Amino acid sequence: MATKKKEVLFDFPKPIDNDCLIGHEETLQTFINAWNGRNEHSIHPVWMLCGPHGIGKATLAYKIAKMVYGDVGDFFIIDMENNIDKDGKPKTEGKEITVYTVRAMIKKMQMSSMSGKWRVVLIDSVDELNLAAENAILKLLEEPPQQTLFLLVTHQLSNVLPTVRSRARVEKMRPLTISQLRELCIKFMGEEEISSAMLKLANGSFGKIANLKACGGDVIYEELLNVLTDKKSTASDMMSIAVKIASAPALYGIVLDAIAYFGLADLYPMASNTIADINRLNLRPDITLFKIITEIKKCL
Repeated sequence: MATKKKEVLFDFPKPIDNDCLIGHEETLQTFINAWNGRNEHSIHPVWMLCGPHGIGKATLAYKIAKMVYGDVGDFFIIDMENNIDKDGKPKTEGKEITVYTVRAMIKKMQMSSMSGKWRVVLIDSVDELNLAAENAILKLLEEPPQQTLFLLVTHQLSNVLPTVRSRARVEKMRPLTISQLRELCIKFMGEEEISSAMLKLANGSFGKIANLKACGGDVIYEELLNVLTDKKSTASDMMSIAVKIASAPALYGIVLDAIAYFGLADLYPMASNTIADINRLNLRPDITLFKIITEIKKCL
């Protein structure tokens, strides 16, 4: 009787708790140079860290923040975890940061001491601010308070209001290299084997690897590739893998990754729109994904 493989659970730290920054040395050094020379040349008060999800933008932002406020100044965080509703209660539903969250932060800033220490406002991410919240931030950036540094994390620059962009120093951060991804995997997953296919699938995002490992998506992705490349695979095999992928919305994207892996660009728009329809039209995920997987198989 075969021994069942023990499930390995990984504890990936949140950016605020992560002291391990790999990559982005150039961006970090650019800030350090500006910070160290602030007495000769005023440092830009608004820094926007832009790049794909999961490459370490927030980790870098927290590293810079800790350097600036030094556990003595004031530190204000705007993100989904600190999101509140109009009554000031935690807002757990929705995917947008409210204007009430921003206003509460501004009120705290106005009440904070101005003892000569620097203050930091970190927004992770600008993409998640609703329009009213972004406009409230814009008003603050139009006349930034003295000795206050704004660190704005954004995944897609085009999602940011041009008026907000124009007031920031934009630092475009590149995806991580394969070697940097391997280094992070060793750091946080020890001896766990990470395949070359998984590293390529990540597209330079360790966050993507972490998310897939957390829900077993890496194993399911490998199974999907095997089903698609095996000439003996049946409709039953494809349905079985579709059911596994349908178990979590976070896994739907690996079907698109498989399309990219096989270079089937013509299928991508159809598959992307169909996956979006799962929630929009309340479609059965397993059946919908099965149809896409079948189309991929036909093209191989």
